[in-house]
Amino acid sequence: MKTKVLLALGTLLILIMVGLAGCSSQGTAGNNQPITINTANQQTGIWVNGEGKVTVTPDVASLNLGVSAQASTVVEATSQAAAAMQKVMDTLKGNGIAEKDIQTQYFSIQQVTRWDDKNQQEVVIGYRVSNTVIAKIRAMDKVGAIIDKVAEAGGDLTRINGINFSVDKPEQYYTQARELAMNNAKAKAEQMAKLAGINLGKATYISESSYVPVRNYPVMAKDSAMGESATTSITPGETDVTINVQVYYAIQ
Repeated sequence: MKTKVLLALGTLLILIMVGLAGCSSQGTAGNNQPITINTANQQTGIWVNGEGKVTVTPDVASLNLGVSAQASTVVEATSQAAAAMQKVMDTLKGNGIAEKDIQTQYFSIQQVTRWDDKNQQEVVIGYRVSNTVIAKIRAMDKVGAIIDKVAEAGGDLTRINGINFSVDKPEQYYTQARELAMNNAKAKAEQMAKLAGINLGKATYISESSYVPVRNYPVMAKDSAMGESATTSITPGETDVTINVQVYYAIQ
């Protein structure tokens, strides 16, 4: 009798263990990772994007300029470049550009070579020294005249690589654009809520990104055939300060 009872209890224990193992295998994925359901991702609200844009006139011109000299020796090329660059720097400062607004952008000393067909190899024929700075010009009405004076000061060694326009202190325009962006987002959300027949709640999430484009242009100095009275024409045009927002509104 005792033997039968023990056998029954053993069988029942085995069945319980198998059942638990079965439940465990149903609750895990093939890689033995738990399967979970995240109800937090179920959202009840309205996501909208808003944009605010303010058009402004740039008040800073950043001029990329410098000198490049080539000679048979490094010493000679460096000397020529240094002399020309000093004249350019003196011209910039003499036309009201502060020293803090002039920053060295690039300096290099490179070999100049040619291919020797007879010996089938590169042959060094000289050295080129280049020195480039970025000069911020805040007097926008003088940009063209300064370019011409720099070209004259540096002579044939002058290199004017391009110019870009920007807004020096865009914070006030950010404030305006931000208000426009939020109004734009709210108008979209209100329209969507109305179309859906629901009541719009408070904004519970807001993110922002801003953008002020920098406009880059090559520069063509005046042609000598135009005469001494002609001045290089530079026009900054307009640019946009843009704020984009993403807003999540709850539903009442």
